[in-house]
Amino acid sequence: MTQVTFQGNAVNVAGTFVAVGSQAPAFTLCGADLSDVQLTDFAGKKVVLNIFPSIDTPVCATSVRAFNEKAASQENTVVLCISADLPFATGRFCETEGLKNVQTASFFRAPTFTQDYGVNLDEGALRGLAARAVICLNEEGLIVHSELVSEITEEPNYEAALAAL
Repeated sequence: MTQVTFQGNAVNVAGTFVAVGSQAPAFTLCGADLSDVQLTDFAGKKVVLNIFPSIDTPVCATSVRAFNEKAASQENTVVLCISADLPFATGRFCETEGLKNVQTASFFRAPTFTQDYGVNLDEGALRGLAARAVICLNEEGLIVHSELVSEITEEPNYEAALAAL
């Protein structure tokens, strides 16, 4: 079992974190408009999966803003911000922040997503949410970068993620 920390305290993460070179597991998540969002929707595009516990925390919000800004210049690239948050919360956040191009998805209807990607927090205060991770896929859905952030309250390595694309 993998461990990360939350405010310095060890937390177990269930599932096997996805590895570079492997095919990204299929998923069906809930989009901002309550429609299904599937990995196959992004076939032929580079994809950044920005996975985090909740949009209502400072670091998660920062990661959404940062990827929105930094990935805007990347050609043929989509950033999908994934959390357990309901689409109403992520929509409100994006509207309040003036973020127009953020694609959000919730795993609230997809109970195996966090396990399939190896980011399932299965104990502690954040039990049921996702660990912070960034996974980048090429146009064929192969994982070209994967970072499970060791401390949940820290930001991911944006530069490494975007350089992998």
